[in-house]
This record gives sequence, structure tokens and C-alpha cells, in this order.
Amino acid sequence: MQITSTNIPDKTISGFHALSEPLRLQVLELLRERELCVCELCEYLEVAQSKLSFHLKILKEAELVRTRQEGRWIYYSLNLPQFVVLEQYLAEYRRTSVMLPARTC
Repeated sequence: MQITSTNIPDKTISGFHALSEPLRLQVLELLRERELCVCELCEYLEVAQSKLSFHLKILKEAELVRTRQEGRWIYYSLNLPQFVVLEQYLAEYRRTSVMLPARTC
């Protein structure tokens, strides 16, 4: 069976891509506790807003974070249903794959 990216939903691909960057993982860790605005995230992570905005855009496009505007501030929070999508994708491996012993080559 040939596996192509067309067999994997775009939401899943973009989600795993977003998780592949350490700074984005740090953002998600901070958002575990509560929603935060960009200025708070910049302060905690000690990064420039321009750099962080790029990473927040990727997280938002992957639907891993939600935004809420209050006045001139945009607040970010986790979008937990999208984490469930990724978790279910990984669970299929556990459900349908045979655990093989590790090779010792």
C-alpha cells in the first residue's frame, strides 16, 4: 500500500508540523495554565514579538490555539479539541500495529 500525504488529513499534518518547533512547544506549555496575550508570552519566553507572531500564526493555522480579542489585545488559549484529533491519529498506531522488539544492529 502506497502512503501519501493525501491519506493523512491536512489538520493532522499541520498539527504535527506545529509541534516540531521547540519555541512553539514552550508557548503551548505556557498556555496550559491560562490564556495569555502576546506581550505576556514575549515576556515569559524572552523573544521579540515579531519572532513570536510567526510561531503563533503557525499554531493558529494548525488550530492548536484559539484567539480572543479584547480591546487592542489578542489573547491566546489552547484549542483542546485539535489535540484530541492528533491523539486519535496516534492511537490508531497503537490499536492497529504489532509491537516489534527493538533491533540490536
